[in-house]
Amino acid sequence: MSDSVFGSVIARVRAHLIAEIGDENPSSASVTFLGLESLDVLRFADNPDGIVRYATLGCSRHPMADPNELVADPNRGPRAELVLTLVGGAGIASGVHKKLAVLAASPAVEGVVLVDDALLDLGEPLWVGAPFTAVLLGASEVPDLPLPEPSDPVHFLSVVPITGTEAAWVRLRGADALREAWVEAGVDVRDPHRSAVTL
Repeated sequence: MSDSVFGSVIARVRAHLIAEIGDENPSSASVTFLGLESLDVLRFADNPDGIVRYATLGCSRHPMADPNELVADPNRGPRAELVLTLVGGAGIASGVHKKLAVLAASPAVEGVVLVDDALLDLGEPLWVGAPFTAVLLGASEVPDLPLPEPSDPVHFLSVVPITGTEAAWVRLRGADALREAWVEAGVDVRDPHRSAVTL
């Protein structure tokens, strides 16, 4: 794909997110990393339920490559964006856009491939004052966005904030075991003030 098509990928992703989430005027914050194209984080908060969604925009500009591959395919390979859903209104997670941008940049910076059930450890709070220092990725409510051949579709991954204890549980027992524990305990993972589930 040419640079002009890369631009159209981002335009397609933005339009897709707006259509699926239903907020036509999300706010946007841009984060720049040395040597990389800037990444945007869109904040969708135009709803009466106090639900706010943060979505990255820019990770899908290029396919994610296996770091063991000698030559990366410029067209084929998985593409992804991240979606974080919280309750409590637009100001509930100060600074979270910067951490989401770091996660979205990890394929380009560290060769990470973002997939369902991936555990990503930040080593610091996901936002100011948060007890969550890692995230668990999974399927989101936003459907895949098909792209013209030969490119793979863009996959939208949910970002679930988790504590260090929960991250250890994932490493020991797996992502599904933690999700089952949340269901049994009646935990709303969208609640930024929730406690870690007792494991």
